[in-house]
Amino acid sequence: MKIEQIYTGCLAQGAYYIESEGEVAIIDPLRETQAYVDKALANNASIKYIFETHFHADFVSGHVDLAKKTGATIIYGPGAETTYDIHSAKDNEEFKLGNITIKALHTPGHTLESTTYLLIDQNGKNHAIFSGDTLFLGDVGRPDLAIKSDLTKEDLAGMLFDSLRNKIMPLADDIIVYPAHGAGSACGKNLSKETVGSIGDQKKTNYALRADMTKTEFIEEVLDGIAPPPQYFAKNAMMNKTGYDSFETVLKSGDSPLSPEDFEAMANHEEALVLDVRPQSDYIKAHIPNSIFIGLNGQFAPWVGALITDLKQPIILVVPEGKSKEAVTRLSRVGYDNTLGYLEGGLDAWITSGKDTDTLESISAETFADRAKKEDLNILDVRKDGEYSSSHIENAQHFSLDLINTNMNEVSKDKTYHIHCAGGYRSVIAASILKARGFHNLVDIEGGFGAIKKTDLPMTDFVCPSTL
Repeated sequence: MKIEQIYTGCLAQGAYYIESEGEVAIIDPLRETQAYVDKALANNASIKYIFETHFHADFVSGHVDLAKKTGATIIYGPGAETTYDIHSAKDNEEFKLGNITIKALHTPGHTLESTTYLLIDQNGKNHAIFSGDTLFLGDVGRPDLAIKSDLTKEDLAGMLFDSLRNKIMPLADDIIVYPAHGAGSACGKNLSKETVGSIGDQKKTNYALRADMTKTEFIEEVLDGIAPPPQYFAKNAMMNKTGYDSFETVLKSGDSPLSPEDFEAMANHEEALVLDVRPQSDYIKAHIPNSIFIGLNGQFAPWVGALITDLKQPIILVVPEGKSKEAVTRLSRVGYDNTLGYLEGGLDAWITSGKDTDTLESISAETFADRAKKEDLNILDVRKDGEYSSSHIENAQHFSLDLINTNMNEVSKDKTYHIHCAGGYRSVIAASILKARGFHNLVDIEGGFGAIKKTDLPMTDFVCPSTL
């Protein structure tokens, strides 16, 4: 028996390759599937099953493509309905894979069809669970993402409580937990950086598995502090239900070189969005006017999904050399399949052809601190709510990047803004969006709040209320 976790940091997502006696199961595959096919072929094995723990909302799964390539059966949990062929498993239904067994445990709550897969080894011993978004390390899945459901999030949270107590917690403590996500995913709020654990450890450390917790307490705690889901979540879930174009088709179209002239024509006449995915330091020095920065060196796909509201938006790319395929691939993982090509030769070719560029002013935290002591600056803190609440510069305006598309009325083109995030990535994203919308008096603070904290500027810190 072989179990391999294939973890993708940008999505904080774990897919799984399971092999026994020449037969393979893939759990929650990524959009690009050839690597799974190649791995099985290299091991003289064939892919028999594709298990989906639920209809994913934070990425487009590769199950449809993989089934077409291999003839493998796609398996969802009870009640799953799709426009393509699947096997909808019954609760406790077992599937033989070589000399091991995979048992479907219906665990609704995150979504209605959510299912945990229990792996039983060749000796009949319960070995591991693949818990999807039902159980994370340190948290459980958010219960507010079921699409086209009349149930409330409180109803789903109650289902999740029952699923955990009736299906997961009775299992032995030594059973391995393989979750679908780790820290950085928006599918939960308190996920661990670890990506493999055990049921026993989770019973000891996971707030949602406290033995003395009532259902009412569980519902209140699980729902407390959940941010609104990113706008692309429902759209990705629907793609996973209804199917999509093959990844190879998307890659062929998107990974196409464009001359500066053709690139400019697409931007001007086809209303293609110019997406610059280079490091933020390169974007600051020079970029195409009105281009949007979201760098490959950060949480690229989730930020694209949060900020570009139309999955069908035509996109053309400015990429570092040799990174066009990666950029198109990572866009497709969150359903952005309408990439039309990339600027051949990069920004150097654009400049050589005599076309205009723009820059973004960026200053050190020390220079910013000196200015702030002498002037009354307009400061935009674009971090998330929890980050801002924990500690922020006195008199800074909170302008969360997550909500920039709905909160534009909170800023004025007549003001100069000094913008910061935690480390410098998100502030440049925010500045690029503002610049594209006609805000020209913007100053980025290099190193973000991490660097600012090292200066002597006064901060407002969260103080825990006294329990006395």
